[in-house]
Amino acid sequence: MAAAAWPELEAAARERRRELALAGAAVAERVAAGGGRLPAALLALPLLQSLELSGCAALRELGPGLAAALPALHTLVLRGNALGPAGLGAGLGGPLPALRLLDLSGNGLEALPAALGGAAGAEPAAEPAGAPAFPQLRSLNLSGNRLRELGPGLARAAPQLQALLLSGNRLRALPGGLLPPAAAAGGPFPLLSRLEAADNEVAELGADIAALPALKSLDVANNQLRELPAALADCPRLKEANFRGNQLKDKRLEKMVNGCQTKAILEYLRAGGRGKGKAESAREEARKKKREKQQKKDGRDGEQDELEEASKLLVKVLHVSENPAPLVVKASPGVKDVRPFIVCCILKGVNLKPGNALKRFLSAQTKLHEDICEKRTAATIATHDLQLIKGPLIYDVQPPDELKIMPLGRKEIKAKDLLRQLQLEAEEQRKQKKRQNVSGLHKYLQLLDGKDNYPCLVDAEGVVISFPPITNSEKTKIRKDTRDLFLEVTSDTSLQICKDVMDTLILKIAELNRFTLENKEDSGSDNESDALCGPVNLNPSQNLQLMNFPLVVEQVRVVDTDGNLKVLYPSKTDLTTVSSLLTVIR
Repeated sequence: MAAAAWPELEAAARERRRELALAGAAVAERVAAGGGRLPAALLALPLLQSLELSGCAALRELGPGLAAALPALHTLVLRGNALGPAGLGAGLGGPLPALRLLDLSGNGLEALPAALGGAAGAEPAAEPAGAPAFPQLRSLNLSGNRLRELGPGLARAAPQLQALLLSGNRLRALPGGLLPPAAAAGGPFPLLSRLEAADNEVAELGADIAALPALKSLDVANNQLRELPAALADCPRLKEANFRGNQLKDKRLEKMVNGCQTKAILEYLRAGGRGKGKAESAREEARKKKREKQQKKDGRDGEQDELEEASKLLVKVLHVSENPAPLVVKASPGVKDVRPFIVCCILKGVNLKPGNALKRFLSAQTKLHEDICEKRTAATIATHDLQLIKGPLIYDVQPPDELKIMPLGRKEIKAKDLLRQLQLEAEEQRKQKKRQNVSGLHKYLQLLDGKDNYPCLVDAEGVVISFPPITNSEKTKIRKDTRDLFLEVTSDTSLQICKDVMDTLILKIAELNRFTLENKEDSGSDNESDALCGPVNLNPSQNLQLMNFPLVVEQVRVVDTDGNLKVLYPSKTDLTTVSSLLTVIR
């Protein structure tokens, strides 16, 4: 019997697509005809960055070699299928170095595949000692399965995990086996800020939950908890917690839980609750002495904490409600099919005048494009002089022969003509330098292959100020006298990537500001990498100057055409990934 035809895969190969979504009854029929696995033709699409196949009850296994064949995958959504750990293990049997989001919800998994640290399924391909299978994974959704426990192998497989979604399983303890017995801050999951495990069978919330140093949001609603550990009060960043739907013995605590009073709950637990017996009081006193001893051992008593805080970079957030005339970005429906994700904010108080400050700023942006933006394939940054922008802004799409922009250092030109010009330049450059690779804007041209419309950011006067992922406009170009910036990050992969990049961009600019302050008389410096080398030591007067004049980040809303909020940056949960180097005043 001949293999079923897959016109979607043929079109994806022909058009060199980077995104592919397979769904519907026809897809399910073809998967069933293929023995419940993905078609082999899928492995011939190495450019794929986003793959989704959801709601296919016939899909029982991925088939071998998926990870090796699709190394550029940023997003893999396999929601609502019939995958088991063995079926997953065959496809995820090797590392996916670029993967940031993995959704395996609703698959009936009873154990994790070996690639995610589980014992079941095929063993992953041999890797260098200590090399994680998913070094960039930020979000893992395992909701709606039948998992009873998770092992510490997940921490090794995905060390950068920020969101772990476990609701609707059969877990009985949390964190349970996720953390080794001696887990401590700086150990497993140093960036995990969101942990959801509602609608499980959790009867024990372990004290080692405090070993998750970045935890900000915890959801264990509708479980079987009778008590909450006092150690919850030791979670340094916990801001939102949902304990509703548990039969807590302490009725006063249960009342706080039902009122969603997270701060009051933590204060109550910190005080040891009410009606403490002698044994409980003794344990609380022992914990207190242990904390004090550890503080002294680390040299982090009150005075040291103040010194450390003073040496950290400072950023103040100006909320939309505090801004009399906030800038708004309106996203048109057309961007959904072209480049759907955008995050924006305003940054005030930047100092680019002294020495080579502007040059270092531009160099930092270039390095971010190469590193965290993964050569612009994950996301693209655009920076503008706020004073040269007329709001409100529209994030829109236009046909290549209609979109006009004045690119940096060039005259106004249509997008299709600009790309043709850049392609010719690339060919000429290749011939002159006798090499295969090209540099500059030329190497990003393929990111627009197969697009009928191009994304653009347009100001209130109808002027295109940004054409991602290629260039922004000469009209809003950053200059030495620029003090206030409009920052924009776009992606065709995910919203979280935009936020991660924006967090890092703000940190780098804060570091540049500090470097400029420390070296304000050294106007001849030409070392572009200086600002990216991490914290530097300032004298007390310079620290005071930074504290008195922090950078101000103004929130910017992105709304749809009806004015409904799509994204607000920075929100309460943003800037957490850089919080160890940045003090954020909210």
